Amino acid sequence: MEKDRQEPRIENVYQLEGRVPVAKAIPFGLQHVLAMFVANIAPLIIIASVAVYNGQPFSVIETARLLQNCMLIAGIGTMLQLYPVWKIGSGLPVVMGLSFTFLAACMTAASQDYGVMVGAIIVGGVFEGILGLTAKYWRKIISPILSACVVVSIGLSILNVGVSSFGSSAKYPLGSWQNLLVAAITLAAALIFHTTLKGVAKQLYVLLGMIVGYVVAVCFGMVDFAGMNQTIRELGVVAVPQLFAYTPKFQMGTILSFCLVFIVSAVETIGDTTATCTGGLGRDITDKEISGSLCVDGFASALSGGVFGCSPITSFSQNVGLISMTHVVNRFTIMFGALAMILGGLFPPIGAFFTTLPDCVLGGCTVIMFGSIMMSGIRMMQDAGLDQRNVLIAATSLCLGVGVTQVEGFFDNLPPVFGEIFAGNMVAGVFVVGLILELCLPKDPKRYETR
Repeated sequence: MEKDRQEPRIENVYQLEGRVPVAKAIPFGLQHVLAMFVANIAPLIIIASVAVYNGQPFSVIETARLLQNCMLIAGIGTMLQLYPVWKIGSGLPVVMGLSFTFLAACMTAASQDYGVMVGAIIVGGVFEGILGLTAKYWRKIISPILSACVVVSIGLSILNVGVSSFGSSAKYPLGSWQNLLVAAITLAAALIFHTTLKGVAKQLYVLLGMIVGYVVAVCFGMVDFAGMNQTIRELGVVAVPQLFAYTPKFQMGTILSFCLVFIVSAVETIGDTTATCTGGLGRDITDKEISGSLCVDGFASALSGGVFGCSPITSFSQNVGLISMTHVVNRFTIMFGALAMILGGLFPPIGAFFTTLPDCVLGGCTVIMFGSIMMSGIRMMQDAGLDQRNVLIAATSLCLGVGVTQVEGFFDNLPPVFGEIFAGNMVAGVFVVGLILELCLPKDPKRYETR
């Protein structure tokens, strides 16, 4: 019986443990890489465009090296989540990558000096890692309804990313008929594969839809190999990552700002890992899993900044959506996605090839996945119970947390730190308002009875 359990079986893709035939595991693992690849490198590209180090802006080759490093740290972080070391790691199918949550803070710090950003990431990452190690002492503050609100806000916060990708490409302007047609064909192909295929092959519909969309994009001239060729000329086929390239500088104001954002990142990670458990494994998350996931979020971010020179990493909501849709949760399978990211860092042509995937092809598939994250949060709300107290918490936190991000200039008359944290990050606002209400509203149900 023990031998039968260890035998590689394709059905194990729906189980957390167990081996899957390598030929079957690789495409499922690659599906996770494709779901997050562009979103993983995009924050670093934006940060590098404004970054200054020792008074000099970043060159193309410096940016290329950082992109190489961001693939490595994403793969390493994912491996730690899948296969924990000591207390660092959740053992869950959580995929890590560079976080958009820190984008505003990183751009502000990097535009002063890249070393200031690196120093703040090191301290802030260790701070979140310590929060992870002590999670059992404060975990109960994060109630089921608060976690549900955070997951809903995570889904809402990236809907615009999916829709923007749906209508974008490097060749045509936003919303052009060419972009929309390619995205629509990609979406239609994914839906057709999902409804017509049977068995395990059915769950590869996202990858298969992307392949169809990529072929169509080639026909429209959207796929540009110039950047890939330049990367190969500059870095070669195999490139050793450049480590410890930026000397950290520690500024107290920047460090405090980053620590606040790391708290928000911790809440996002709790929401993501909770949604992974409920949507993929059909069970509640444990305190040990929360603690391990936060430790990776923090300590791997410190490693990302201090060693690799990249921005912080966190759990990727795109892959939570993918797991909710496909129910592919096998750690051995997703490990191949992590290995692909590491190879993308060691072999620049691999990562460069992924960058040729047009946004509209990604958008054609990601609109489904992003929407499924929000639906996971709604299911979590239902499981938490929609009594009047929970409805008050959800309604108020979502209205304020989401609403302030849609009103330009809302924080102009407050200290800049408020705008940096809340203006562009609805997850932060939803969490803070929801936490205040969770702590302040009485829990006696009789208080909410209508007379």
